[in-house]
Parts: sequence; structure tokens; C-alpha cells
Amino acid sequence: MEDIILKVEGMSCSHCKAAVEKALKATPGVYEAVVDLSKKTVSISHDPVLADHGLLAKAINDAGYDVVG
Repeated sequence: MEDIILKVEGMSCSHCKAAVEKALKATPGVYEAVVDLSKKTVSISHDPVLADHGLLAKAINDAGYDVVG
């Protein structure tokens, strides 16, 4: 298991938080996803073999938000 923190643009409310967390938790290999709205980040615990950075970013993008960096 690996932990990663991604910067996400476009999140501003509890609905945004829930949408990003739900999209990530539905991704195979993701164990936990927690959004910090004040920092505009999401902390993700995942299996890097099943869910690499590209797949995590795609899940966030598909939910309507942008990964920075």
C-alpha cells in the first residue's frame, strides 16, 4: 500500500468533496480517499500496482475536477 497526496482544482464545497472521494473509492486498488477542501488536496491510500497516478488522475478528471502537477 502507498499513500499519495494530489492537488485538485475546482473543489469548493461538500458536494465536490463527496464526488471526488466517491470517484476514487470506486477505483480498483484505492483503499481510502480523503479530501481536504481548505488545502484543495486529496490523500489517497492505494495499491500502486492496481491504481497508478494516471488512473487516480483519470478518476478525478472524470468526476469533473483537475489534478494539478
